[in-house]
Amino acid sequence: MIVQGNIVDILNKRIFKGEVEVTNGKILEIREVNHTIENYILPGFIDAHIHIESSMLVPSEFAKIAVIHGTVATVSDPHEIANVLGVKGVDFMIENGKKVPLKFNFGAPSCVPATSFESAGAIIDADDIKLMMENPDIKYLAEMMNYPGVLFDDDEVLKKIQHSKNNNKPIDGHAPGLRGADATKYISAGISTDHECFSFEEAKEKLQKGMKVIIREGSAAKNFEALIALLPEHYQNMMFCSDDKHPDDLLLGHINQLCERAVAKGIDIFKVLQAACVNPVKHYNLDVGLLQKGDAADFIMVDNLKDFNVLETYINGELVAKNRESFVKSVPFEILNNFKTDKKKVQDFRFESSSEKIRVIEALDGELVTNQIEANSLIVDGNLVSNTATDVLKMTVVNRYLPAGQAGKNAKPSIAFIKNFGIKEGAIASSVGHDSHNIIAIGVSDEAICKAVNLIIENSGGICAINASEEKIVSLPVAGIMSDLSAQEIGKSYAELDQMAKQMGSKLRAPYMSLSFMALLVIPSLKLSDKGLFDGTSFKFTSLEIE
Repeated sequence: MIVQGNIVDILNKRIFKGEVEVTNGKILEIREVNHTIENYILPGFIDAHIHIESSMLVPSEFAKIAVIHGTVATVSDPHEIANVLGVKGVDFMIENGKKVPLKFNFGAPSCVPATSFESAGAIIDADDIKLMMENPDIKYLAEMMNYPGVLFDDDEVLKKIQHSKNNNKPIDGHAPGLRGADATKYISAGISTDHECFSFEEAKEKLQKGMKVIIREGSAAKNFEALIALLPEHYQNMMFCSDDKHPDDLLLGHINQLCERAVAKGIDIFKVLQAACVNPVKHYNLDVGLLQKGDAADFIMVDNLKDFNVLETYINGELVAKNRESFVKSVPFEILNNFKTDKKKVQDFRFESSSEKIRVIEALDGELVTNQIEANSLIVDGNLVSNTATDVLKMTVVNRYLPAGQAGKNAKPSIAFIKNFGIKEGAIASSVGHDSHNIIAIGVSDEAICKAVNLIIENSGGICAINASEEKIVSLPVAGIMSDLSAQEIGKSYAELDQMAKQMGSKLRAPYMSLSFMALLVIPSLKLSDKGLFDGTSFKFTSLEIE
């Protein structure tokens, strides 16, 4: 096979008319040849940090869409499914991913559960990590979210890091806002990347201290604008990632969109493509070609180097997409889940109180971090209730892994209040609740919250919205976090649900994505787990009521 075009040689920073000859999935030769073809041939794009599960698609279905945008590989942390099903869930992702051409590169989830302050469906300890690190299918130790464990020399955390070092595999970081001496200690433990930087200064400091910074632009967290000005100087140590990408967004684009935006800012094309295509391969030692003689024939054809409209995508010499048509086929797979909780009653969501003031989670649009604020209580018949006038709404997290009789003190749903979701009627709920994926819901009344939670339980997982006239759910039967449908089907259903939440009053860009992070304790400042309200800054539980 011979493909002709303008060859974009990122490693040597040159563009020339030529042709690529491919034999048995490898590049046999790249020749300078004169022709009239205007299209450009360049290495494929790589998402340097993504939880495939966040797309609500299994890997094989994710691949079908990603390839039309020129993505040939991902660096994927399967800790979402690991929190539900443990190592068995990681194995599911690896095996399903192997059935399609896209090159998934999975890591060993380092924090399952993410903290001891929540109930997860499984545990992956240092002994499990040791075995996983010996598996060639595991490429790295995935994000070390337990940064306090690193700073305080937690024995279990240090063992996991050492097992990765013993196998010469990179260690991914996760340390939002960590600066100064703490950042220095965290990096010196051997942690080499961070995708959580949300300010220019933080990212610059981490780069100067030897870390690689991954610019994240996902469906919820969007840090591209804050960090992209660092790329011209630090292009050899930066990458692009989605982290979390919902299906409707994935249908529109992927890493190609970030390249388009970076080039539009006047950043040198070779520096942009170094971050998008080359650096992940070098850092994670990926088996992905870089458009050099002898490489795997992983490359794409685009019509120009401004919009990056992808015309063709090749992986191991196979044409996997052309003109937005994917040739990746759906494959059969077993549906795994872990969903055991009983249906709830309205009184389960009561919170008896006489306190005049409460602590409130302030959600920030486009951010995973939250603020902790105070608000006046609204109490009806001794029960703290939602106040739609001030947009301080009741929120709950329900343990989905144990029936009420077995869950002990955690059987009762935990309660908090949250601002900026803006819902004026009904409730929204989801079993996608990072990182333990318990059921999380926000609503205007206890009755609405109960109804939404029970709809999730009846479906053994999903995301839903309910109001007086309508109930809508997108079922997620795979681990309660992924669909068994195609991206087109799930993307359409998700977009409709997103629209319903907005019609109910939410002004957030992605209400369900934001909802899913309100139980993520490892990102400050105030979050809710099934065990209670949690202060992510002091890393301990706090009270809802302010005395």
